[in-house]
Amino acid sequence: MVWLLGGSIESSAISIRPVSHACPSEVEPLTALMLRDLPGYANRVIVRSRTRYPAISSLDSIITAGRPEFVPLPLTSGTFSTIPDPQNASDLRQVFITTLERQNVAGTAIELQQFHWLFLTKTESGWRLALMFTRTGVTSVGPPITPPRESSQGVIGQAVRTWLRDCNAGAVRS
Repeated sequence: MVWLLGGSIESSAISIRPVSHACPSEVEPLTALMLRDLPGYANRVIVRSRTRYPAISSLDSIITAGRPEFVPLPLTSGTFSTIPDPQNASDLRQVFITTLERQNVAGTAIELQQFHWLFLTKTESGWRLALMFTRTGVTSVGPPITPPRESSQGVIGQAVRTWLRDCNAGAVRS
């Protein structure tokens, strides 16, 4: 959060007030800001998880996030069992992003691309992550190597939720 000091030299009272930045109301500018900050947010999630669960943390860092796409896929009731009923999903915005991640596997650093399918919704209190799926791929050319998995509670899901919380609170600079 940015703070401004107000007052004058003659005045003995100095007021300190936070400067608030409005969270974008449209999904495209919201995503652009989120992608700028997402590696930092995700890396903080990784560091916190290492502190709590050092034996299971193999993810070293999120290097970059990018390549947003906004063309929604058609939702049918048989596509995924966890997606809300398509009839009631009109307020969901689908966003596709890619992250480049570095992991240490058996002493060797490898880079993986993660393909994330976010379902964002705008509520009275701001943007929320409703659901997220992720597929894993390798950095060389080729299709993703894993099927989609629900990943709302994973590193990127936690980072997105934290970033949206900060954005809705006006603490993200544009």
